[in-house]
Amino acid sequence: MTTTHVPDTLAEIRDEFLELPEAERLQLLLEYANELPAVPDELADHPEMCERVAECQSPVYIYVGVTDGVVAMHATAPPEAPTTRGFASILVQGITGLTADEVLEIPSDFPQSIGLTRAVSPLRIAGMTGMLMRAKKQVRQKR
Repeated sequence: MTTTHVPDTLAEIRDEFLELPEAERLQLLLEYANELPAVPDELADHPEMCERVAECQSPVYIYVGVTDGVVAMHATAPPEAPTTRGFASILVQGITGLTADEVLEIPSDFPQSIGLTRAVSPLRIAGMTGMLMRAKKQVRQKR
């Protein structure tokens, strides 16, 4: 049986959401949307290196690199899809800098744990879950 653990970076983000009244969590998600880091030029110039997240209705692409056992996640999501962009930003900020093993231990239901299941559609939560699953798949392939 595999033990899963939420890394400190993602636990802090989750706690930030859960400390807010439910009505204010969507606003925090939109703040994360504005904080999605730009992809490096090498990825921007070679979009074929990124994987399309089919679970997202919006065109979301991710790339996960593993260098010396440390993960860097990059994502693109259109500005007109702010909730999806916010979810991508949470994962990019929460996963980048973790070890490959830490990423693989992230519980698959992490997206359901941040207190947004009533604020956004199940389809959006499924999109974030898809991003996480694809990130973990890329880590497994590259470590």
